[in-house]
Amino acid sequence: MSGTLGVTFEETGRAGVITLNRPARLNALSREMFEALSAQYRIWAPAPQIYGVAMQSAHPTVFSSGGDLKILHELSQQGAIEAIREFYRAAYTHVFVLEKFIRPNVPLINGLVFGGGIGITLFGTHCVAGENYRFAMPQVGIGFLPDIGGTYFLPRLFGWTGMYLALTGGAIGPADAYRLKLVSHCIPSAHFGVIKDALADNHPIDRLLDGLHRDPGEGELVHFTPVINRTFSASSVQEILARLDAERGEYAKWARDTAATLREKSPTSLKIAFAQMQRGTSLDLAAALRLEFRLASHLVARHDYGEGIAARIAGKGRAPQWNPATLDAVDDNDIARLFDTPVENELVLDETARNNLQ
Repeated sequence: MSGTLGVTFEETGRAGVITLNRPARLNALSREMFEALSAQYRIWAPAPQIYGVAMQSAHPTVFSSGGDLKILHELSQQGAIEAIREFYRAAYTHVFVLEKFIRPNVPLINGLVFGGGIGITLFGTHCVAGENYRFAMPQVGIGFLPDIGGTYFLPRLFGWTGMYLALTGGAIGPADAYRLKLVSHCIPSAHFGVIKDALADNHPIDRLLDGLHRDPGEGELVHFTPVINRTFSASSVQEILARLDAERGEYAKWARDTAATLREKSPTSLKIAFAQMQRGTSLDLAAALRLEFRLASHLVARHDYGEGIAARIAGKGRAPQWNPATLDAVDDNDIARLFDTPVENELVLDETARNNLQ
């Protein structure tokens, strides 16, 4: 077994097994962890002894809480902008390494999986949700953007659900994730050991996962699909809020609560996320990741990023003081410039070959 800074790697029979093992930090992901993951997938990609890979968490209720905000807060306080940019470079590069890895790759998720945790699980061949699976992309709440591939996968979700999840940071369970095709199977966590054993024994994984899959039911979001589509299809964030405020009848309370949630977020981040969802439908994953790195490079030097993380970490949950403080005060031309203005040393991805053919 090998390991580095909270992630371990071992080979069991014909399975590569990855364990996220930073329980005290809720498996928060560091630059070193992203780089270690990329390096190991590149090793296993051409390895003849490896049939497939399983990924698991050593924490009983959390798969991964996302990027390590404590580290990012410290770097932000130091003004170490380049180090923050390299964190995101490592994260987005790993997403593309995972996208190129075509051996069976089976994350076994039975707990919270937020932000960066989604980036290390969503782009493989499979994704298994246990009964306690909980997904969210909460980045607009820290003055950032729904990244790590969110520009690509969120706009492709059913109806306007991606826009809703991007702007609210709302959490969903296994049934909604399965309906939205964010996971390939819903399987009780008691069977996760069987899946790892099957990979180790070179057992055809698709047949096994299909056999273990249990219908998770409708989920929660299906009941709100009409109002989500009606309100989040608006032409601006301000219009989304206006539609939510005007909602009456059976969805009135949901609309009121959703509007209140949006008003807590960074106005700048809301407008960036809105533009991401509009542009993302025409981008492939590589282009989406390159755009995210450009946006991240701009945002990490701005007020809302440092303030949002500081409020979460040092402020122990205090309300962030966003600047600009309102949607109307955000310059739409400034938002467009963030998307269109190149940065030094932009993200470069190898799109030429599958990893296991190198």
